[in-house]
Amino acid sequence: MKKLLLITTCIVIFVACESKDSNSEKNVGLVERYVDAVQNLDYDLMDTFLSDDYMGYGPSTNDSINKDDAVSQWKENVDKLYEKIEYKKSRSIAVTVKEGVNMGEWVSNWAQLEIAYKNDDQSVTIWANSIYKIDNGKISRSFTFYNEADVMEQLGYIFINPDNL
Repeated sequence: MKKLLLITTCIVIFVACESKDSNSEKNVGLVERYVDAVQNLDYDLMDTFLSDDYMGYGPSTNDSINKDDAVSQWKENVDKLYEKIEYKKSRSIAVTVKEGVNMGEWVSNWAQLEIAYKNDDQSVTIWANSIYKIDNGKISRSFTFYNEADVMEQLGYIFINPDNL
C-alpha cells in the first residue's frame, strides 16, 4: 500500500512540477539514450546508464530489482526471450521536485511498445509508463507500469475465475 501511495504521489507531482531548464534536457536525453539501448537490446550499454545503487520497481506492487540483477535479467531476456523491442509513440518529460520525500530530478516516459518473442513468432503491444529518478547523470530509480494481464492475454493465456469451476 505504501508503494502505491508513493507511486500515486510521484505521478501527481510530475503533472504539477514541469521544468524546462537545461538539466531537464540532459535528463530527457539520458532517458532517451537508455530507451535506445533497451530498443537495441544492448544490456551492456544499459548498464552504463544505471547508477551502482539503482533500484527498479514494478510493474507489480512487490516487484523490485537492483542494478546487477536488472542487467543480468536483461542479458537473459536478450539471449532467450526477446527478438525485438520497438518503442512507438514514445514521449518523455522532465520535472524537478523541489521538496519532500521525492525531491530530485525525474523523467517520465510514456510509450507504446511492440515486443516480438524468439522461437514462437508471438508478439505483444503494450502501453507502458516508466518514471526515472536521475542522480549525478545516472538513473538511480525507476518505476514501470503496464498491464501484465493484457500481455498475458495477447500471449494466449486464459484467466479463469476459480469460483466458476
